[in-house]
Amino acid sequence: MTQSSNRIFDELARLATDAAGAAQGVRREVDTMVRTQLERLIKDMDIATREEVEVLREMVLATREENERLEARVRELEAKLGTQAGGAAPASA
Repeated sequence: MTQSSNRIFDELARLATDAAGAAQGVRREVDTMVRTQLERLIKDMDIATREEVEVLREMVLATREENERLEARVRELEAKLGTQAGGAAPASA
């Protein structure tokens, strides 16, 4: 009877191992399907990727720096014009 008990336990252990392996396979399959559906949904929504946002951020920063440089140059030129025109500042419109 001891030998038949061990055999039953061995069969139950093998069955449990097989069931755990099958459950992991199902989980991976579900994960893959969910990921695929989410990627398709995001693509259909036309959401920007992280890389696209980073490129845009860098462009905005470069443009801001260029704007600040040009504003300083305009102030400098306006100051020179004001000095050359007899010291009077240009009339604002």
